[in-house]
Amino acid sequence: MTHHETDPEEELRVLIQKVARRIRAERAGEGISDTQLGVLWQLASEGRSTPGGLAASEKVSAPSMNRTLNALEASGLVRRAPSDDDARSVWVTITPAGEQVIAETRRLRQQWFHAQLEALTAAERSALEEVRPILRRLAEA
Repeated sequence: MTHHETDPEEELRVLIQKVARRIRAERAGEGISDTQLGVLWQLASEGRSTPGGLAASEKVSAPSMNRTLNALEASGLVRRAPSDDDARSVWVTITPAGEQVIAETRRLRQQWFHAQLEALTAAERSALEEVRPILRRLAEA
């Protein structure tokens, strides 16, 4: 018997992680890493960023982010351009192809989640709906 089977708090944490991992598994773009996808999500929502800003938000080193951006740029998913104000700094933007990866990933995740909810009973859906404010509070903590 594993530890989380006897510890309800641990089991809850593990189950939430597993659901999140299962949702993240639904993605577009062949061979795109979690960090690459994270960069695309951020650029899709913010419009543009610097390599340093992306490294900080993804919690990776600057050289690691540079490799990530090289791969994304080679795949045509992001574009790097020198800043108009400061030739030493660079802006990274998402390309239309990158936006397609995000849109398709979002569609796949919604489709998967919708299918899971559809398979629940009305009582199960209702119970899950009641947990929404609690999950929101945990997500924003």
